[in-house]
Amino acid sequence: MTNKTGVSGQAIKQALEGRDGKALASFYTDDAVITIIDRNNTPSRPLALTGRAAISNYWADVCGRDMTHAVDIAASDDTRIAFTESCAYPDGVKVFCAAVLDLDGGRIKRQTTIQAWDE
Repeated sequence: MTNKTGVSGQAIKQALEGRDGKALASFYTDDAVITIIDRNNTPSRPLALTGRAAISNYWADVCGRDMTHAVDIAASDDTRIAFTESCAYPDGVKVFCAAVLDLDGGRIKRQTTIQAWDE
């Protein structure tokens, strides 16, 4: 099932795989928060990106990189979207992430991402 009132899993898949940072940033509420947990941002000290400007900058950086994105939408409804994403850089380095998005009025209010990459 996809969200009928706003952002959908399919829209996220298209924007990520198309490296469209502007579209991705448009899916968030003005006061949204993205929390990222990875090797450099541990569960005790995760990276928190708060507000549209920080989120727009984040997606511009991610989508500006020379890499591929493949999204597998695991589940979605009118309140939440969860997906996994596999990415690859041209040099063979791979990144994997799992994300859960909480929606408010059809837009992303909170996102939690856990990611790992080849060292």
